[in-house]
Amino acid sequence: MTVVLPRTARTTRTARTTRTARTTRTAPAPTPLLKATALGIALAALATVVWSGSFVTSRALADSVPPVQQAFWRWLVALVAVAPFGARQAWRQRQSIRRHLGYVVAASLLGVAVYNTLVNQAGLTTPAANMGMIMAASPVLMAVFERAAGVRLGARRVLGLLTACAGVVLLIGGGARGGAGGFAAGDLWMVAAACCFASYSGLLRRKPAELGGTAFLFTTFLLGTALLLPAQGVSLAVQGGFDPTPGTALPILYVGVASSAVAFFAWNRAIALVGPSRAGVVYYLQPVCVALLSWAVLGESIGRPQVLCMALILGGVVLGAAARR
Repeated sequence: MTVVLPRTARTTRTARTTRTARTTRTAPAPTPLLKATALGIALAALATVVWSGSFVTSRALADSVPPVQQAFWRWLVALVAVAPFGARQAWRQRQSIRRHLGYVVAASLLGVAVYNTLVNQAGLTTPAANMGMIMAASPVLMAVFERAAGVRLGARRVLGLLTACAGVVLLIGGGARGGAGGFAAGDLWMVAAACCFASYSGLLRRKPAELGGTAFLFTTFLLGTALLLPAQGVSLAVQGGFDPTPGTALPILYVGVASSAVAFFAWNRAIALVGPSRAGVVYYLQPVCVALLSWAVLGESIGRPQVLCMALILGGVVLGAAARR
């Protein structure tokens, strides 16, 4: 038997259904793009904070471990840490790695072998705070590379980048250079390291999709360590080894596990999610983190002008890293 509702009841039920559908449409769930952007910015921030500690360790090990040996043992430790997760995947993707061997070797050379060796070399003569400030130039180069590739940066990201860059310039120009008068040789090494890191981040943007993240990370660590082997042999022959005390072993373990395995995986994933330009703006947090760590660990002072400039840097980070609609 068919039950026919009165007209008033049908109208009420239709109106209620319409209101429910309208309410559902006005409260949409977060889009996948917003979730990916938030995750990418968080991963870039994680890598930046962890990497800040590596500048402090490079400075702390300057008198006890030669720069090349710091880099070699760092990546050997990182290789061992990543092997349980990446070795099997790298073997499964060996055909893809072979097809893109030139790309993988270039990424290993820039991001693993050369970059960290330059940072360690700079640590011989440059305070950790200076190293963090100069490395803050990397996002500018990343943005230049991305714009040259035809990517539109957007007004908000450009404004955030310029604001953060102004904070870095004021920080350096205001005499906040840790007592290092003039432009030291270590500063030149850090400029070269900044160029190297920006080039590596630009390469990540072109990473072939068939190369998995963990397999790519393990392969670059393996090739980077192999590329450092000749320099490691020369360093041992000329400079000798170092004593594996807690004061040398623990910092190397930190940079090998946290600053290499964890931070590089986070940074590579961030580049894939938000691109080098937006991740580079988050990277402006680094001079703030390095300054705080160098103050706490190495005793480098932080004054009111430095704090003011750091506020500019953080403002630029928030502005430039904001997700577009």
